[in-house]
Amino acid sequence: MSSDTGRPGGDAPPVAARAWSGGGREELAAAVRSLMAATVDAMASPEVLGDATSRVAALAAELEAYVPDVGPIPRNWSPDGTIDRKDPAILANRMPFDMVVGACNPMSPPITLEAQPPKALGHTVFGAPFEGAPGCVHGAALAAAFDIILTAANLVAEAAGPTVTLSISYLKPTKIGVPCLFESWVTSIEGRRTRSHGHLIQDGVVTVEAEGEFRKMDPDRIASMHRR
Repeated sequence: MSSDTGRPGGDAPPVAARAWSGGGREELAAAVRSLMAATVDAMASPEVLGDATSRVAALAAELEAYVPDVGPIPRNWSPDGTIDRKDPAILANRMPFDMVVGACNPMSPPITLEAQPPKALGHTVFGAPFEGAPGCVHGAALAAAFDIILTAANLVAEAAGPTVTLSISYLKPTKIGVPCLFESWVTSIEGRRTRSHGHLIQDGVVTVEAEGEFRKMDPDRIASMHRR
């Protein structure tokens, strides 16, 4: 079962141009993402699984030699460059290790974001590692996704900020391995409060709806927080 996103983002920039990724970290994360899916889906013999376990453990030990012993792990932050602050793609650029949109985090699907004002859209396919009930995406994974999806809508409306509340309504099961389309939009902006709504469409059917309230912040302050 493929864990690729429903809408490929195109060819990755050259390694040298991705200081924030560490150079090649996206490719490593993609390979680990495939390994995670195969770990769940592979119908292999105990012998094959045992051999794979030994090789994966050895590779993990090799990379662990480069993990700092103490203190925060250094991350090279990427400037936003020419990305419009109202473009939801800025989220993945600022948070490459995010568990929902981060290309450098193998735990992310990842979700590809785009603007279609006044809406923000998200595209992905949830693979086997995101399963809850058999064949269905875990509700916690969907809730995490909507936290970012609604934030994307807030960016389009220039009213983004930290999440205050998030409410999820699960209407129908969301299936593993089926393309997902997220749509979100701002419903109101009152002072420093932004309220947004979103839903998830799969095979033409709305499976999940979400409502969120956010504390509106100045974009420069948000960018400063990400740099820190």
